[in-house]
Amino acid sequence: MLVDGITYMHEHTTIDLSEIKNNEDCQLDVFSETVREYKKLYDKGVRNIIDVTNFGMGRNIPYVQKVAEESGMNIICSTGFYQEKFYPIQVFRETREELAERMIKDINEGIKGTSVKAEIIGEIGTSHHKWTETEKKVFEAVVIAHKETGKPITTHTTLGTLGHEQVAFFKENGIDLSRVIIGHVDLTGDKDYILHMLREGAYVEFDTIGKENYMPDQVRADILKEIQERGYMDQVVLSMDITRKSHLEYQGGLGYAYLIDTFIPMLERSGITGASIDKLLVKNPITFMKG
Repeated sequence: MLVDGITYMHEHTTIDLSEIKNNEDCQLDVFSETVREYKKLYDKGVRNIIDVTNFGMGRNIPYVQKVAEESGMNIICSTGFYQEKFYPIQVFRETREELAERMIKDINEGIKGTSVKAEIIGEIGTSHHKWTETEKKVFEAVVIAHKETGKPITTHTTLGTLGHEQVAFFKENGIDLSRVIIGHVDLTGDKDYILHMLREGAYVEFDTIGKENYMPDQVRADILKEIQERGYMDQVVLSMDITRKSHLEYQGGLGYAYLIDTFIPMLERSGITGASIDKLLVKNPITFMKG
């Protein structure tokens, strides 16, 4: 579980989406550079990384364990199935009950024959403006696994789309929305869209911090200011979702520390209080993971 300190709620210590994306940059497997950046984060007060790499995403538990040992970082591992174009073949072949059993095994027994147990279900995704039948089957399997294990759920929305539909699905299936994070909502740039999910009781994740080619960070900051004014800051968590070698400092990317070094000062200039920042970085992750 989480230890005291800052938590990045949606990261990938190692990930491989290069085959589907036809881009070698999407194989994040630069061990020493990752360790170096995690150590830098540790020095800035970060203690926890929620690693949401799951089935079909190049999940490598021994690699993650070694990064944790060398950096001192507490890395929480996950279980689940990402989104349709990245699914391994068994997702199409198996029933929702069989898929649920795979996740339950990761949680109760350990991942891929290791002693490391999944502490969160995710990231589970829907496609862009489209929720495929197989993705629905995965979400139904997640409901089974969640009800069996009590583990929290974190989702992927493609460019922020279908967030409301995900919330409605979990609500209809009797899931306590305080156990669900809707991911990538900052990519909508739409405060009203995000506030709806908060009013419903779900957590939301601003987890593409620094990816200004999608959305300017000032827009993220302005929406967070509105969320603070409406009294929903208890339901928001942050991360960067670094997935490429070129995102790291050694290749001239922003690096993981950007969130602490650049985005947090931007929030302060935008009127986000110290108490709110403490919630975003420290308190909300602990509350969410504890349930």
